[in-house]
Amino acid sequence: MREIPAELVATEVARLCQEANYTLGAEMLSALQAAKQQEQSPLGQEILGLLLENAQVAADRRLPLCQDTGLAVVFVEIGQEVQIIGGGLTEAINRGVRQGYREGYLRCSVVSPLEPRVNTGDNTPAVIWYDLVPGSRLRIVVMPKGGGSENMGAAVMLEPSAGQAGVCRFVLETVDRAGANPCPPLVVGVGIGGNLEKAAYLAKHALLRPLGNAHPDPAIARLERELLTEINCLGIGPQGLGGRVTALAVHIETVPTHIASLPVAVNLSCHCFRHREVEL
Repeated sequence: MREIPAELVATEVARLCQEANYTLGAEMLSALQAAKQQEQSPLGQEILGLLLENAQVAADRRLPLCQDTGLAVVFVEIGQEVQIIGGGLTEAINRGVRQGYREGYLRCSVVSPLEPRVNTGDNTPAVIWYDLVPGSRLRIVVMPKGGGSENMGAAVMLEPSAGQAGVCRFVLETVDRAGANPCPPLVVGVGIGGNLEKAAYLAKHALLRPLGNAHPDPAIARLERELLTEINCLGIGPQGLGGRVTALAVHIETVPTHIASLPVAVNLSCHCFRHREVEL
C-alpha cells in the first residue's frame, strides 16, 4: 500500500488552481493561433489576436486569464493501492482550493444556491469526481469552470428513435442558443448514453481530451468532425461577433444506455479552457 500525505494533496491542488487560472495550456494556445489563420472575418482575426495577447499578459504577470476564476471542478483517479494519510482526500482537495484561491487572489464565486445567495468566502466546496483505478498512482485534474460557459450547458432525454440525427440537432441547437454567452471560440463536450447524470459527466469529462485527438472509434470521430463543421457554419464566430471559428474542437464520449433511453448532454468551454493536472 502506497501512502500519500493529505497535506501534499492540498499543496498540489492549491498550485493547480493558480496555474490553471494564470496560464493557458500550450495546446489551447496553438489552437487559437491556428484559428486566427483560418478566420476570414477581419474582426474575428482581431479578436483572436486580443485573446492571445490576453493569455500572454496573464502568464507574464501571473494574473487571471478571466475575472471569472471559476467553480473548481476536480477529477481524481485514485489507485486501489493508495492510502491518503493525515486526513481525508475530499477535505485535502477542498483545503487546497481554499488555499489556492486565497493566496492567488482569485475571485471566490461559490454561493448558496437559493436566496440570499451567501458567498462561502473561499470558493469551496469543489465539485469532485472520483474514479477508482488499479495501481498505486493518484492523478488530480483541476478544471476551473466559469459561469458563462457552464450556464450554456444542457442535457436532454431523447427518444431512442431520434437517433444520431436527433443527437446532432440537439448539439447544434445548444451551441446556437448559447451564442456569445460562453465566450467563443469553444471546445464542445458531448456525452451520449448512460443515464441523465452520466451523460452530463461524460460531456464535461470529454473536454479534457487533448485538442486534436479524435475519438478512437472511427464512426464517433467522423461525427465529431461533422459537428465541428456544422457548428462553424453557424456564423457565431469569436466572442459571438461573427466569423467561421465558433468552435475549436468537438469531443464526444459515449457509454451504453437503457433500451428505452437516449441521454445526451452538452458542456461548453470558453476560449480560455483552463485545466492543470498532477500525478503523485
